[in-house]
Amino acid sequence: MRILAITCVKNEGAFLLDWLAHARAVGFTDFLVFSNDSDDGTAEMLERLQALGQITHQPNPGPWKEGPQWAALKAAEAHPLKADADWVMFLDIDEFPVIHAGDGTLPALIAALPEATAIPLTWRLFGNCGVVSYVDRPVAQQFPRAAPRRIRWPWRAQMFKTLFRNDGSYRKLGVHRPRALAPGAEARWFDGSGRELPGIYHENRLFSLLGEDNYQLAQLNHYPLGSMEGYLVKCDRGRSNRAAEPFDMSYWVERNFCTEEDLTIGRYAEATAALRAKLGADPELARLHGSAVAWRQARFEALMADEAYRGLFGRLVITPPSRVMPPALENRILAHARRASLTSK
Repeated sequence: MRILAITCVKNEGAFLLDWLAHARAVGFTDFLVFSNDSDDGTAEMLERLQALGQITHQPNPGPWKEGPQWAALKAAEAHPLKADADWVMFLDIDEFPVIHAGDGTLPALIAALPEATAIPLTWRLFGNCGVVSYVDRPVAQQFPRAAPRRIRWPWRAQMFKTLFRNDGSYRKLGVHRPRALAPGAEARWFDGSGRELPGIYHENRLFSLLGEDNYQLAQLNHYPLGSMEGYLVKCDRGRSNRAAEPFDMSYWVERNFCTEEDLTIGRYAEATAALRAKLGADPELARLHGSAVAWRQARFEALMADEAYRGLFGRLVITPPSRVMPPALENRILAHARRASLTSK
């Protein structure tokens, strides 16, 4: 079984090897990696990984009409790796699948849901945990606390990325889900708790069932914030799926949940460490990784010379972790959202 991971990166060389080691441990067999206009040596690292047979690297230089991710997805649709894959998933390198079924691999999840043509893995948002300084250490070890298993607001906390069978049922790739269901194609979607999902998911839904436990078989650990220093560098990069749209405090507050400890990613610790050590044993990869770490540290110092970034950093430091909203207020917001949706139709 060939399971393809497609991703798009910019200035993320410092995180690339840790992510790749985990992704291999969880069961991805092939990697199609698009690099945007990076300054930290990410492209050079990807070239070295390609030379070592670890990935396939595809440069994705700007300018982009709709954003770099959409340009990468369009190119990926015609790539030979996509054509040869049995299953496909688009994900970012701050997203780490964690499988609870069987031996913890993607094939075990697929075996647990044999009728599924698509399996959305719901985000579990992991917060900043009060970490100020950026250090070169795997994110799963630094940020062990997450949003609660059951949450309804913000609804983005229940967004997903989709592992889907590459059988031609969908004609286009998407950031969160495959798109353009072919006429007459049969789609069957099962969520991360093994429930079959209704037909609305076959076409356009982007988030899982609100207020439910969507993680019994699988989850997608999402580390969108990182350290406070690292978040400034992320803000400087901008969003990868919308050109020129920045990150800000609203992005931080809607994702900085540290409500519950979740250490389930630890089941991969031994396998991931072995794979990461093998990658790090290559002198050129080790050099490029060290350069990317140094670039990230230097970039933070440069950004702190700007008043806008100093102000943002100060707000990060004094803002406490986000609280789960009381059910009465949550219901009130969701009721307004439903009325707005009906009015707009």
